Amino acid sequence: MKLKRKIKKGINSLIKPGLFFIANRVYSAFLPIDTNKVLFASDDRKEMGGNMEFVRNALPEGLKPVYHFRADRRDKRTFSDIMSVIRDMSTSRYIILEDYYKYTSFQKVRPGQEICQLWHAAGAYKKFGFSREGNSEHIRIHPGYRKYAKAITSSDFIRKNYAEAFDISIDKVHATGVPRTDIFFDKDYVEKTKAQIYEEYPILKEKKVIMFAPTYRGRRAHDAAYDFEMIDPEFLYKNLSDEYVFVFKWHPATYNNLRREEKEMYHVEEFGDFFMDLSKARDINDLLLVTDVLITDYSSVIFDYLLVNKPVVYYAYDLEDYQGGRGLYYDFEDYCYGRVARSIDELITAVRAEDLCEEKRSEFRRKFMEACDGHATEKTVEYIFGEYIKEHEAKSEEPKPEESK
Repeated sequence: MKLKRKIKKGINSLIKPGLFFIANRVYSAFLPIDTNKVLFASDDRKEMGGNMEFVRNALPEGLKPVYHFRADRRDKRTFSDIMSVIRDMSTSRYIILEDYYKYTSFQKVRPGQEICQLWHAAGAYKKFGFSREGNSEHIRIHPGYRKYAKAITSSDFIRKNYAEAFDISIDKVHATGVPRTDIFFDKDYVEKTKAQIYEEYPILKEKKVIMFAPTYRGRRAHDAAYDFEMIDPEFLYKNLSDEYVFVFKWHPATYNNLRREEKEMYHVEEFGDFFMDLSKARDINDLLLVTDVLITDYSSVIFDYLLVNKPVVYYAYDLEDYQGGRGLYYDFEDYCYGRVARSIDELITAVRAEDLCEEKRSEFRRKFMEACDGHATEKTVEYIFGEYIKEHEAKSEEPKPEESK
């Protein structure tokens, strides 16, 4: 059976790229580019959200959005869905992504088309894309990265990291800021969202909130996992339940694998309402607004969370292994504007300390988040759609037929 599955998988890995390659060339030969069409595509989200939602909501007048989403890239598409994706990729003027999207590897980018990468993470923490070439993982790098016409970052300092990761020239990478971080500067949004969350989960208002949001372990999303032995629910409950509630927010790749494989992560039913799993409940940035202490490790959530100005604890029990495998862009210490715990005992101490480490925050912000100022969406839209905006303005200024007589 295993051999049959491997053969079937091998055949599919040849057929699907071939289908895309051929259909894309046919569509490109016979169908014009729709100069008003904007495709938003992701194989890691079920519906609109994140940076793409902020950009979609601020689209210049006249642009028409189309969407192709699925929660997990392993979820099967129908033949009709595949052909629809190919058609839209072949005829859209703008293709807006926020992560790796495999179809771009086989796409012929036509004159007048632009693939624009918003990326799903702020900062530059774990190495990705072509930055991982030559490390100990021996993985195949996605060649579609090289086709990006535009990419954005959260600071000027890390433009070079994104250029390296996508193997594109640095002039294609702009420090516009990260659109979704605009919420942290919107007082009305903050208060409204906090009120909604407290109404939905009253316990989060009654006690201090610890959010546990680690990145995944594994070479790629398909292998994503976490060492649950490093979590001792009983120990956490005994030492923290008097003052805190503990919220799990798993990385989407970890959560997808747990959902697909129906694995038991841990047993926490006996601890009442101390533990909550909100992995699929809300956008993580909304939950950060009600978080009092963040526990993470090598996750890019540290960049967004900086704007909340609350304590963070780095639970880095496997630091040497992680740095030697996936790799980080800078020394781990450069990312630490909070205490570091290497054991669960140290974790308890660090959480209770609620240390803001003020002296480290300003340098961290300068290095990784200086472009996030509450106007990132505006700057991103102007950068990506600038040419269209100019064309639209020029047309609106053209004299009407009756005016030219």
